[in-house]
Amino acid sequence: MKRRRFLKTASATGLGLVTARAPLLAFSGSPSDRVVVAIMGLNGRGTVLGRTFARTPGAEVAYVCDVDAQVLAKGVAKVAEVQPKAPEGLGDFRRALESKSVDALVIAAPDHWHAPAAILALQAGKHVYLEKPCGHNPHEGELLLEAQRKYRRLIQMGTQRRSSPLAIEGMQAIQEGVIGRPYFARAWYANTRASIGRGKEAPVPAELDYELWQGPAPRAPYRDNLIHYNWHWFRRWGTGEICNNGTHEIDVARWALGVDYPTRVTSAGGRYHFDDDWEFTDTQEAGFEFEGQKTIVWQGFSCNGFPTQNRSRGTSVQGTAGSMVLDQDGYTVYDLQNKVVKQAVTQASSDPLATSGDDRLTALHVANFVAAIRTGTALHQPIEEGVKSVLLCHLGNIAQWTGYALRIDPRSGRILGDEEAMAYWQREYAPGWAPVV
Repeated sequence: MKRRRFLKTASATGLGLVTARAPLLAFSGSPSDRVVVAIMGLNGRGTVLGRTFARTPGAEVAYVCDVDAQVLAKGVAKVAEVQPKAPEGLGDFRRALESKSVDALVIAAPDHWHAPAAILALQAGKHVYLEKPCGHNPHEGELLLEAQRKYRRLIQMGTQRRSSPLAIEGMQAIQEGVIGRPYFARAWYANTRASIGRGKEAPVPAELDYELWQGPAPRAPYRDNLIHYNWHWFRRWGTGEICNNGTHEIDVARWALGVDYPTRVTSAGGRYHFDDDWEFTDTQEAGFEFEGQKTIVWQGFSCNGFPTQNRSRGTSVQGTAGSMVLDQDGYTVYDLQNKVVKQAVTQASSDPLATSGDDRLTALHVANFVAAIRTGTALHQPIEEGVKSVLLCHLGNIAQWTGYALRIDPRSGRILGDEEAMAYWQREYAPGWAPVV
């Protein structure tokens, strides 16, 4: 196994292009060999990732995995459309980890599977491309960092804005003082989601391995309003809108301000729009205060798509000399009189609210991951940076659940002196399923 020491690149300038502090084991093959991947979870985002990896020079999809036989068949066919050899379909992703030919696992399964599956992949000697959020709870982020230190493999979190050339350019402009000293960032997401209703217990569909779908989560009867998407809004499996879409926007805000862990977190909101099974907020404003007089505010509107800055989602950054608004298509700079002084945008290539997220930034992010494995290129969103952004989202949920402000250690991100709040730091697992590093 060849070893490559990955160099820290632009972290000092705030661009977030960093790698793990410890040397990581990279690619065992020659530079001309393909990076072979397996895809876990195919109902939407996973199929997009499978097709993207299949199109990426230097990569090949050998396996696609899903617990739903119908979804699996469709995923195999979709990936086979864009690469010469059809991938093998597997109902259990763990079989792909047994293959010595597989270099990386790509995880797009439900949130409760993200960290446990990533740790299993690391233990099997695989690199990991991990969709956001990287864990179901804060402790799982800690476990991922511990696992990467132990097994020395790459983990790229799927916040693809980090691979946007225009986002990188915008962050460089902020570092160079285009808006003066940045001190406040607002991140938002607005959609018009329908009610999920009141589910009823029902027989498990014949095509679904519900036992494996539940995996690490404590067991619960199958309900008819849960799979394939509404699990996002149940605390047993999902993490709510702030982790679902807020991770992307909050990550950009943290990147722009150059902050890591907050000192204080607050949240206000509730399930206001419908009376149904949804267990998270559909309306939320969470605040994150940092040392150095900097603040991030997250505004999430799941059931009312009224835009901010004429955008359904985005991030605005205010500074002493002006402001910047960023979204997936680029950025605009304003002076203190609200006059546009610079604009760098591309034509929208996809619907920013599409759940599959099939866009050019995904292709760039995947290409960066493949290059990191093959040649030692720096990851754009290594897990030690991704964990920080996801932790903010988890803290926003915890502040909402407790109903009061949380005091946070700015060095570690942990909640200070509060047993009630820390009870949400980790979860219970199904017997025998707790992730172990």
